Amino acid sequence: MHEYLSPGRFIDSDHPSVVEFAEKHRGSSRDPLEQAISLYYAVREAVRYNPYTFSRDPQTLCGSYALAAGESYCVPKATLLAGAARHCGIAARIGLADVRNHLSTPRLLELLKSDMFAMHGYTEFYLQGRWVKATPAFNQKLCELFNVAPLEFDGINDSVFHPFNRDGEKLMEYLVDHGQFADVPEAFFFEHLEKCYPHLFGEQLSPLLGDMQSDLSRT
Repeated sequence: MHEYLSPGRFIDSDHPSVVEFAEKHRGSSRDPLEQAISLYYAVREAVRYNPYTFSRDPQTLCGSYALAAGESYCVPKATLLAGAARHCGIAARIGLADVRNHLSTPRLLELLKSDMFAMHGYTEFYLQGRWVKATPAFNQKLCELFNVAPLEFDGINDSVFHPFNRDGEKLMEYLVDHGQFADVPEAFFFEHLEKCYPHLFGEQLSPLLGDMQSDLSRT
């Protein structure tokens, strides 16, 4: 369990900004479960979800990077949550999965050339003797624009993407679970993404510019 409590390269639980964030948002309870819940909601809302922030620069996978940027995608948000939890003495790790996204934006689908989101990231906490999944990716404002209830987390039940939105339309389905890791497996992560989206790994790729909330606001 030691590896799930120690700082990692990307789950940088010893970074000053992550430490400060964890202390600010862990809450007054000494109960690890209550602290995990508080940290989950803090990460969900403090860092706005924006998939256009993806970069091939490994440093952008760090939890501290997502915190400084104020916006990020699922994997750095998951590393931030895991890092904050580890600082609080809660064992945490990251999970990766490929999901099919039925509710995206036309611009993002055009960019990816697919409705599959490879290497979706989530966090797992070790609470009350078992691993529990938490998905802090989508902030509440984005969920409202998607007509999806924001994901709640009670520290007991797995919190993963809703399969349907409020109108009963398909939202997300998990295709492949790549497993759980003590830190982001950098080589595997980028190699799999390159297989899925080779056009995003060309020599002339310019930085991805955009904002998912703005995409949705225009539709």
